[in-house]
Amino acid sequence: MSRKRQLPPETRIPIETLDHEGAGHGTADGFSVRVFGALPGESAGVRILRKRRSRLEALARTISTPSPERITPDCPMAGRCGGCALQHQDPSAQRQRKRERLAALFRDAGVPEPERWLDDIVGPTRGYRRKARLGVRRVAAKGGVLVGFRERGSSRVADVEACRILAPEIGEHLGELRVLIGSLEAAATIPQIEIAVGDDAAALVVRHLEPLSASDLERLIDGCRRHGWHLYLQSKGPDTTRRVWPASGPELLHYRLPAENLEFAFHPQEFTQVNPVINAQMVARAMDLLDPGPGDRVLDLFCGLGNFTLPLAGRCGEVLGVEGSEALVARGRDNAAANGVGNATFATADLYADDFDVASLSGADLLLLDPPRSGAERICAGIAALAPRRIVYVSCKPETLARDARLLADAGYRPTAAGILDMFPHTAHVESMAVFDAC
Repeated sequence: MSRKRQLPPETRIPIETLDHEGAGHGTADGFSVRVFGALPGESAGVRILRKRRSRLEALARTISTPSPERITPDCPMAGRCGGCALQHQDPSAQRQRKRERLAALFRDAGVPEPERWLDDIVGPTRGYRRKARLGVRRVAAKGGVLVGFRERGSSRVADVEACRILAPEIGEHLGELRVLIGSLEAAATIPQIEIAVGDDAAALVVRHLEPLSASDLERLIDGCRRHGWHLYLQSKGPDTTRRVWPASGPELLHYRLPAENLEFAFHPQEFTQVNPVINAQMVARAMDLLDPGPGDRVLDLFCGLGNFTLPLAGRCGEVLGVEGSEALVARGRDNAAANGVGNATFATADLYADDFDVASLSGADLLLLDPPRSGAERICAGIAALAPRRIVYVSCKPETLARDARLLADAGYRPTAAGILDMFPHTAHVESMAVFDAC
């Protein structure tokens, strides 16, 4: 930053808005400033982190005129650790802003107001996160190794002993995990650890850039044995991942949907929803909203390992799950067989490919969409070829949901319901669900 363009040391930033990543926005002395840890209506004394193009990024150090939405964060690293953005905001206020954002995006896209807004799907705000990728960094000044999320606005790893949002099987033991990794000869060549927690076990996937010595492997196995963690090693790409402890038995984790009497097997690196409480409610609501009957044929696109496909099979005549990953399709088939589900079939198809023919999926009465962040534009643009009577769209990015809702509205579908799922409390991430009925 140019010496002529620095903020005076005692500058306070009036916070005007909250952006889509949970940072406060304000201006001071000609600068646009993003302030982590500040809320609209507050005045923040800040520490500048860095300059990005024409704006500054800063961390709130002191707050004047605190917002009525402000609460005391549950974590001492709140505002700095990138795992959360909004621990200083009351959870009900977090959800209110998420609802407002979804409604505003629908309006901006010219989508008709949904006939009804659904109640929020909510769950615990602590210990909810079962999947995460944690950074690892050796820092001599800290006396060893740091393991955790990156600091907000930085590549540094947050200095934490425990994480309140991670599943407690691992989140409450980050300090011990730090000591374990720090004891390794190869500590400096371990850049990340993926965690995955099922109903039956917790797993670590340790990425290592150099081969591990026999003594390092023994230390890792001993540490994981003491905590009951399964240990996987990854030397290069995901296809090099192998489980090393336990030495025998199935290499998969499991989660259940008790209301549907279903159990799903998954590899720690395969996609599953991070929040099991929200996932169970989300599946139940999607089933109720889609409302399949015994004679209906249902199409489940972006089906993954069958999270919606298998519950749908219990309520309809037949269901086809389509997914781009051959590994997930195979897992879906295995899960169907393990649960005795005979009316669910799975197919592999790249639903984003330029040459994909949407009409090849025709013949379904009902459609469930659960796409990644890029949405389902191609499917929605060709919805006339499918002509389902009802669509339930589960979204992890409201901007692409609003875009696709406009396409559906243009094709003669009206939004009959919409609402948010608080899949990631204390973050600005918005997950939502919308229902579209043929006019």
